Amino acid sequence: MADDLAEQIRAFVGDDPNVGEIRMFGGTCFTLNGNMMVGTLKDGALLVRVGEEQEPAALALPGARRMDFTGREMKGFIMVAPDKLDDRAIESWIAMASRFVGPMPPKTGSARQK
Repeated sequence: MADDLAEQIRAFVGDDPNVGEIRMFGGTCFTLNGNMMVGTLKDGALLVRVGEEQEPAALALPGARRMDFTGREMKGFIMVAPDKLDDRAIESWIAMASRFVGPMPPKTGSARQK
């Protein structure tokens, strides 16, 4: 499931030289300029970094909940249920993550570029 979702994400980010991939959370984490943007989880869910400002709007979307891997919720990170991830939703989540991550200063050496 995570591999299928990763392929869908790759189709949306295309050949952007600023997007990298690293293995994380049992799936694939996609970075923008070295900063985490979106990732796949083992169960096929999508992890999205939206930031605290966009979080209320993100949580109002179908299948969204705050990330809570350790039992402690993390502000600004959203998990989206696999059954709510059609192509349109994936593209929208990537766009939301890009709006937050894009302005961040680049990190160097943190993610393998495609």
